[in-house]
Amino acid sequence: MNLTQPAISIQLRNFQNQFDIPLTEIVGRKLYVTDFGMEIASVAQRIINEVNLINFRTSAYKGMVSGRLRISVVSTGKYVMPYYLSAFMNANKGVDLEMDVTNKLKVIQSLKQNEVDFALVSVMPTDLNLSQLKLLENKLFLVASKQLAIPETASLQNVFASYPLIFREEGSATRTVMENFIKNRGISVGMKFQLTSNEAVKQALIAGLGISIMPLIGIKNELDRGDLKIIQLKGLPITTDWQLVWLKNKPLTPVSLAFLEYVKENRDAIYGHSFAWLDAIHLPDFH
Repeated sequence: MNLTQPAISIQLRNFQNQFDIPLTEIVGRKLYVTDFGMEIASVAQRIINEVNLINFRTSAYKGMVSGRLRISVVSTGKYVMPYYLSAFMNANKGVDLEMDVTNKLKVIQSLKQNEVDFALVSVMPTDLNLSQLKLLENKLFLVASKQLAIPETASLQNVFASYPLIFREEGSATRTVMENFIKNRGISVGMKFQLTSNEAVKQALIAGLGISIMPLIGIKNELDRGDLKIIQLKGLPITTDWQLVWLKNKPLTPVSLAFLEYVKENRDAIYGHSFAWLDAIHLPDFH
């Protein structure tokens, strides 16, 4: 905050003097916000939001797009979302971007708590009333190191039973898709590993630690270099959609509306420029 501790203490004391009920309390050497303090903080945040909205609308009437754009993105979505933001951000220098890249559980939590304007997901949550805009398909393939010798005649069951399967962490959308795929086909899995990021899974695969189901969008460079290979088996790839979502009853700010209109108008052009390579991956679903 670029303020010294005494300066902050004076401001907190002056703020407290406006109320007869304590906003904070000290237990031991720690400062805690009281229930009443939390209510005041909530009201203050609503006031700040209204002031920001006035500023956004003022800029909009002047023909300028400015304000804060908050987006939460599932981890693999980092290979997608920047391409839908780049030209918009370059054309609107008054927009401040906050993009949180995390797992699906935290993305859903940020939507529920109204902490973001938009989220990017590949598996739609079922317990929220959301509006959605499809950006592109999300295809997931079974992937392994080029050094891992898997017989071409191997069955789905044999491959999953014979090679260690590398999972993402709990809460990952990719993990959910993998688990549903395995459960729905009654597949028995041998050894399992769990890693906490897409990059960690890729490095483990390249090192030959096992196999995994991964989104094609995140392994382009590794496929181009020959570090990884796609294993063609019946039932694969699994296909979902990358969806831009937002709360249906949420009033969108002018900057959010401007971004949404930009994406609607330009998503086909963005796909053709940045994601056409996805269509070049032509593989049969099974041997």
